[in-house]
This record gives sequence, structure tokens and C-alpha cells, in this order.
Amino acid sequence: MAVSFDLFGTLVSVDRTADPAAAVAAELRERGVAVPDDWADAYAEVHVDAPSGAEVPLPAHVAAALRSRGVDVPANAARRAVVAAFDPEVETRPGAADAVAAARERGPVGLLSNCSVPELVARTTIRAAFDRDAFDATVTSVACGWRKPHPESFRTLANRLGVAPESVVHVGDDSETDGGVEAVGGRFVDVSDVSLESLAARLREGGDPCP
Repeated sequence: MAVSFDLFGTLVSVDRTADPAAAVAAELRERGVAVPDDWADAYAEVHVDAPSGAEVPLPAHVAAALRSRGVDVPANAARRAVVAAFDPEVETRPGAADAVAAARERGPVGLLSNCSVPELVARTTIRAAFDRDAFDATVTSVACGWRKPHPESFRTLANRLGVAPESVVHVGDDSETDGGVEAVGGRFVDVSDVSLESLAARLREGGDPCP
């Protein structure tokens, strides 16, 4: 058995930007980019044609939104603006550190997160109060190209862990996204039903982590 965890809402809480378009605009201006007057509209539009379930990196979306308004983006400015706009303040959820440590005692441990912002998951895990080195594999949608619940996101994680997808128990807070593990034969633990503290106890007792 391998255990994987969702990050945001499961292991940590972060202060989410109330107005992402405005936050990105402010960082773009800091980098000398002329932000169009109708930026909020441009930011909300779809600019990158991607397959269903695919992740569009936010810097690519921002650059395309600017180009749609005739604004040329200096090299790497969109990426740097996005990373700065979403620099997180992190609060580790109760029981998270113990649940990760207990999972590590049972077998391979993974982290699987939907996140369109480069570097955000790494910055978050560095600031969290659990051992980021406990994870044998970390897979983000921005890196692998697929968002949960797409089966390929779970297959990628299983492959990185060196296990079959059906041996993965995925712990998360969203049955629609994290529950997608069941489509590849794995099992889902909802932290709304099983607290992280209870999960840690079940793992240490050698029992089934699933309710």
C-alpha cells in the first residue's frame, strides 16, 4: 500500500488571493508590463485551447491574455509575476505532520496537488510544519499536465512511487477531485470523514486507513 496526500485544504490552509487578476496585474506593473484597462476581462477569458482535464500553467494563461490585448511580455515576466502574486502564507492543518509520518512508516508516500502556479507547492511544503522529505514523490498538475480527477494524474503519481495505481490510498478534502483515484482502482479517504489524527492512528495500528 502507498499513501498519497492532497496538499491545499488537506495538509495545509493558505490565504488565497481574493482578486487573483488584480494581484497578478500589480506584479506585472512592478516588472514594467503595461497592463490593459480591461485586464479583469482578459484574465477571465480562455486563451489556451487545452484538452479536457489538462492543466494550463497560469503564466502561459497570463502571457496569452496579455497578447490578446496586444501587449508583448518581456522574457519570463509573466512567470515571475505569477509566482510573486501567489506567494503563500501557510498554516499546517492539525494532525498533518503526524499523518504524513505515520504513512511513511507503512510504505511509500506521495503528494498530489492541483496547482497551476509554478513553485507554489514547493514554497508551501517548505513553510509547512511537516517533513517534506517524507514524500517519495511529489506530483503537481502544472508539472505533469493533468488535473485531478483525471486518471493520468493518479497514474503519474503511482508510477513515480513505483507502485500499481490500485495500491494507492489517496487522502484529500474533495470527493470530486481527490476521489478520482477510484477510477484507477485506488481508494479515497475523505478528511471530512476521517480526521488526520484518526488516519495517523489507523496507520500506526496497522489497520485499514479507509473507513
